[in-house]
Amino acid sequence: MTSTASGDKQVSVRAQHFLKALIERYIRDGQPVGSRTLSKDMGLELSAATVRNVMADLEEMGLVSSPHTSAGRVPTDSGYRLFIDSLLTVKQLAEREVSAMRRQLDHFGDASTLLANTSRLLSGVTHLAGVVMTPRHEHSVFRRIEFLPLSGNRVLAILVTSEGEVHNRIVNPERDYAPAQLEQAANYLNELFTGQSLQEVRKRLVTDMKATREHLDQVMRQAMAMAQGVVEAAEGTEDCLIAGQTNLMEWDELADMERLKQLFDAFTEKSQILHLLDRCIAAEGVQIFVGEESGYRSLDGCSLVTAPYSIDDQVIGVLGVIGPTRMNYPRVIPLVDMTARLLTAALKQA
Repeated sequence: MTSTASGDKQVSVRAQHFLKALIERYIRDGQPVGSRTLSKDMGLELSAATVRNVMADLEEMGLVSSPHTSAGRVPTDSGYRLFIDSLLTVKQLAEREVSAMRRQLDHFGDASTLLANTSRLLSGVTHLAGVVMTPRHEHSVFRRIEFLPLSGNRVLAILVTSEGEVHNRIVNPERDYAPAQLEQAANYLNELFTGQSLQEVRKRLVTDMKATREHLDQVMRQAMAMAQGVVEAAEGTEDCLIAGQTNLMEWDELADMERLKQLFDAFTEKSQILHLLDRCIAAEGVQIFVGEESGYRSLDGCSLVTAPYSIDDQVIGVLGVIGPTRMNYPRVIPLVDMTARLLTAALKQA
């Protein structure tokens, strides 16, 4: 049996074993791995020349490289990719560990607090940076809307979605409305839209306001305009929550100040990370970007491991971790996958 590496070259079974052992040793120690160390780890009685030849083949295929300061080898992004796709043995999480993770997410009724705690949970269990994308609002469902009168003819529009998220918007209607009128307007909209996605609600608000403008009284027309404003604002609040960024300062390969500045700028600005998470939302299960696969220079030398979370069997967001390419994939992958499952379960109770 053989596996394809870069180009059309094939990686023999023996070379795969060497690559797997090299990556596991490098993940553990963070030091270039020499031929003698590798031979000892594998428990093989092979000549030094044989080991060097296999290592040279792996280097020629672009799966390992030789740092200038050492005769040992380190994995490349392509080497990690082959390891993840074909050679990885995922470690089963202990039930007590899963129970401890579940307890951390069990007692948070508010969805925003739950998502923030999930990012902290991810950073805590992996010792990397935990990332949680807030729900994609085109999949959020309209639960209810309320209008509260404020001073100066202003009205506070409060929209609650299926994830328990609350979105507020202060609007300035054309005239003053009594509390009873605002309550009547909210009841009308709740009867009309409860259970529909925000995307559907926004489309209906636009078309209904055009089609039925002459048939609605002024209060209802104004209510629909106020609802349109808060729904559009809710749809435009995509964000990601990041915790544990300082964990990455403990990794030697990320400790260069310029390297850290680029990375922390990406954490602050968020658009690159959001774009990567967005690419994962339509995929099933765990997705991994290794090093340059992200397409963003600020994330070179890092990997992103993600998994989707859902409500009512509808994927609404993605969570994951960011860390060095040398992260412990056999442990990180099941931790990210389990966290997504636990968040999905917790959101049902939120």
